[in-house]
Amino acid sequence: MTTLKTTPQLPDIEALSRNASLFVEQFGRTAATYMKPLEGDGIPTGPSEEVGDVVRTLGTVAEKWLADPQKTLEAQAKLSEAFITLWGSTWFRMQGEAPQPVAVPEPKDNRFAHADWTTNPVFDFLKQSYLITSRWAEGLVEGAEGIDDHTRHKAQFYLRQIVGALSPSNFVLTNPELLRHTLEENGANLVRGMKMLAEDIEAGKGELRVRQTDPSSFEVGRNVAVTPGEVVFRNDLMELIQYAPQTETVLKRPFLIVPPWINKFYILDLNAQKSLIGWMVSQGLTVFCISWVNPDERHAQKDFESYMREGIEAAIDAIGAATGESEVAAAGYCVGGTLLAVTLAMQAATGNKRIKSATLLTTQVDFTHAGDLKVFADEEQIKGIEARMAKQGYLDGARMANAFNMLRPNDLIWSYVVNNYVKGKAPMAFDLLYWNADATRMPAANHSFYLRNCYLENNLAKGKMVLGNVRLDLKKVKVPIFNLATREDHIAPALSVFEGSAKFGGKVDYVLAGSGHIAGVVNPPAKPKYGYWTGGPAKGRLEDWIAAATENKGSWWPYWFSWLEKQAPARVPARIPGSGGLASLGPAPGTYVRMKA
Repeated sequence: MTTLKTTPQLPDIEALSRNASLFVEQFGRTAATYMKPLEGDGIPTGPSEEVGDVVRTLGTVAEKWLADPQKTLEAQAKLSEAFITLWGSTWFRMQGEAPQPVAVPEPKDNRFAHADWTTNPVFDFLKQSYLITSRWAEGLVEGAEGIDDHTRHKAQFYLRQIVGALSPSNFVLTNPELLRHTLEENGANLVRGMKMLAEDIEAGKGELRVRQTDPSSFEVGRNVAVTPGEVVFRNDLMELIQYAPQTETVLKRPFLIVPPWINKFYILDLNAQKSLIGWMVSQGLTVFCISWVNPDERHAQKDFESYMREGIEAAIDAIGAATGESEVAAAGYCVGGTLLAVTLAMQAATGNKRIKSATLLTTQVDFTHAGDLKVFADEEQIKGIEARMAKQGYLDGARMANAFNMLRPNDLIWSYVVNNYVKGKAPMAFDLLYWNADATRMPAANHSFYLRNCYLENNLAKGKMVLGNVRLDLKKVKVPIFNLATREDHIAPALSVFEGSAKFGGKVDYVLAGSGHIAGVVNPPAKPKYGYWTGGPAKGRLEDWIAAATENKGSWWPYWFSWLEKQAPARVPARIPGSGGLASLGPAPGTYVRMKA
């Protein structure tokens, strides 16, 4: 019989008893923290609507299987056969043999990386049982007949959340690494974890907000959002930052960055080594960046048109006042890119064509293949979101953060639950995850318009979106477009960006970077982690485009700058923020970015 490689040290009974008492005491405090928000009116604020949708969706799948007894029996027999094989394999292992495993984790699944998951027959059995059962359940959803694509997509997404939560790697008694750790610490890890759990529930005002990094290690303007500049314009929706030059001359045409309002802009300015903004400035661009306000109830009626008029259009006006230039190049990231595309369509329709080129970073304009976020965008769920927003005028930023984390639950939720609350270890300081937790709210009118017109009805791609009584048609957009996708993007899938390229009327340079939604974009030339693929126009199937594309080593940033510079290579003396037509209102990164949700 195979045994554990090392014998765990016997626990200190006295210390274990003391920590057990402390754990019970801390559990009581945690429960009190959870109940505190309910003391006013006693109305729970938990996600009951979401749970109801999970039950209804998975219930629909179950009904389809139960409606056909023969298929149900076949499915049960398949599961039983797999377990009989596993029991036989485990029996042979107990006799000292080495049979092939029945189920193995995916190569990138780090939950079962500890050696004891393989060397110890008991934990190996638990691991394989979990894998067999979860894959069997996934097969039921995939094979259910008579359900529409959206219901199947939701069922797959919800099942992934449930399967992730029930993994034996999440619990002390079923995880050999956690069991060893707890015995070695005599349970002190659980006491620390319970204390952090209470703190995170308090930070979430009654709902668990799992910490992913040490927030005390970062401060906006000190070690994130550090590129020097000045705020040169401010209105109710945004501050406009003009960055200080690093070269004697700059491209004559100024450059405007439109970040998403669902996150803060400094993902593009995390630190000096990883800052896309800082790198742009170093290449000789006069860079302006919008910093959106963190909205509250006063901004409830600010809609998509408001963000276009008071955001992008107001920024271009301000850039003209600061530099004397009437034309700009612009880049939009994620939903900021969607807003930029909408603005391009509006300018094409009205003749006010001040944006001469557009760079779209992991941006969707066609939401047909919008990925797992479409799970949250059917009529029933949008009505529920609208009802919640109507009460306070905005959507709480924590809800969007949770939705993004649920796209990769094992990596972004359960790994931190185990590390924080079971191992009792504070997470490492990581600037990207600090930014990820720095949540922003969404105004009710804007978010409702976005969900309905983009995710639900796909009106922009269909040429049916109307803003200010103007019907928008992307085919009228003729300016050059650099359209960047990333291969592993869960938010703006590469296929979605690829097919969106065909919606524009002008030349689109589709480029595919490695990694995902953030790491694929923030990939500096000085220390590149991923390459990129170039292959001309986005035509035909994405698979064929990739097969014929040229793989390039290093960062896509220099390739992009070459594309941009060729359009308008003329240079002028560097512009100093605050010395032109607009005075400085204060140093970058400004005041709006410091507002907490």
